Amino acid sequence: MKKAILVTATLLTLSACSEYNRTDRALVGGGLGAATGAAIGASTGDVGAAFAGAGIGALAGGLIGAYTTPRRCVGYDRQGRPYYYRC
Repeated sequence: MKKAILVTATLLTLSACSEYNRTDRALVGGGLGAATGAAIGASTGDVGAAFAGAGIGALAGGLIGAYTTPRRCVGYDRQGRPYYYRC
């Protein structure tokens, strides 16, 4: 039950993020990188490797998330026509 609550809380937190906001992309990228790095580090069976993997993954994921943020966002006017603006 605790795992289900934790997963639900995590998904709700991530769903509130905007894909066009540089800060949100860096946070989500860092979180995903940390989780992936920790999982890979934990597969070695060493706690130090798990922490190192989480740190390296968080740094790399945050940088990649911030760098890949779109520079031009899409908005829609009242008639439904798309227009572009600087994010």
